[in-house]
Amino acid sequence: MAENKESSEKIYSSKSERLNSYVFDLPVQELRRGYRSDIYFWRQKIALEEHGIDPRVVMQVFQKNNAVICGIDECLAVFKVAAGRYSDYPKAYKLFDKYVEFKKKGRKYYLEDRDGYLNIVSERMKIGKELDSLWVNEFDDIEISALRDGDEVAPWESVMHINGKITSFAHLETIYLGILARRTRIATNVRRVVNAAQGVPILFFPARFDHWGVQTGDGYAAWVGGASSVSTLAQGEWWGAKASGTVPHAMIACLEGDDVAAARIYHESYPDTNLVALVDFHNDCVGTALKCARELGDKLWGVRLDTSEKLVDKSVFEMMGTFKPTGVIPELVMKTRERLDAEGFKGVKIIVSGGFDAEKINEFVSRKVPVDAYGVGSCLIKGGIDFTADVVKVNGRDLAKKGRAYNPNSRLKRVTCYE
Repeated sequence: MAENKESSEKIYSSKSERLNSYVFDLPVQELRRGYRSDIYFWRQKIALEEHGIDPRVVMQVFQKNNAVICGIDECLAVFKVAAGRYSDYPKAYKLFDKYVEFKKKGRKYYLEDRDGYLNIVSERMKIGKELDSLWVNEFDDIEISALRDGDEVAPWESVMHINGKITSFAHLETIYLGILARRTRIATNVRRVVNAAQGVPILFFPARFDHWGVQTGDGYAAWVGGASSVSTLAQGEWWGAKASGTVPHAMIACLEGDDVAAARIYHESYPDTNLVALVDFHNDCVGTALKCARELGDKLWGVRLDTSEKLVDKSVFEMMGTFKPTGVIPELVMKTRERLDAEGFKGVKIIVSGGFDAEKINEFVSRKVPVDAYGVGSCLIKGGIDFTADVVKVNGRDLAKKGRAYNPNSRLKRVTCYE
């Protein structure tokens, strides 16, 4: 399952480089208008502009956990395209309302009237062009110093300083804090299980547990955290990875429960991918793994154990009595390895999934369980890491709410060139 790191276009060759702004599929017009921002941030921007109050401030961003920062490059892309103001607000408001209305119509026409849909897309692009002509971009007047995606940060450590006229970026606070919160949570969770695994690959498999719309950014954050593989094409988009996976349970069911037949036709359709047979369908991982290995031979790259936490695999019945027997447990994996090796299938790898988190992986590692990769899912998207932004300087003078003050950080690097 390592073939996914090949890419025809390498957009991110190392974590020391920044992702280009074009990588992100940003809703530019919506960001500029404050459509996706907390309304009070937009109202703040307008009120200050209307009253001619526009001090140069330093906005300081931080969070309160030991974490792996991620989302910095995405935030920079937001500032790049959406920091600024409209030259004619009344006109921009009217155009944007039409822009959104066409967006809503487009969703309906896409299925009902293809030609009508294309006309709507064309009209929406024209409106977008008009909005672009009204937008005064002020990104070049903002100075940003920030950490890099993948940096480990301490509680309360400043991760970004934004220095510029407050009205240029006041409307973007919701956006950049939300980006950092989501991406950092994923990267931090992944790093924890990667550290627990001590070199054994972590396969990022939480797509089915969350909304499809978050996959692309989550996949990138997983890579920043150290994951070796992702399960959807979207998750690999930003870093040039292919998706990988195993034979699904549903496919075995479609073959009347014939595990081997399911694996065989899967391989026939995709002969260039590593064939990983799912071996828990009949709740007999050892028996099924051996059957697949015997019948598939060199075609079989690995087997995946995914026994439910509510079931005891048939293979461990005779061993029960001194340990919790349900799910994918060390005893089941060790017995599978032992039996495969005994029949000469030492090259068949073992992948485990189902309820794995850092704690469970730690247990497996401490017991030297022979696992070749861990498929980890829902635990990687749980929890929360909240970011806060505060004005800490106004026109060069220290000024912040009580309990918050300017916190310099020598690790922050000035963003001098950003595409």
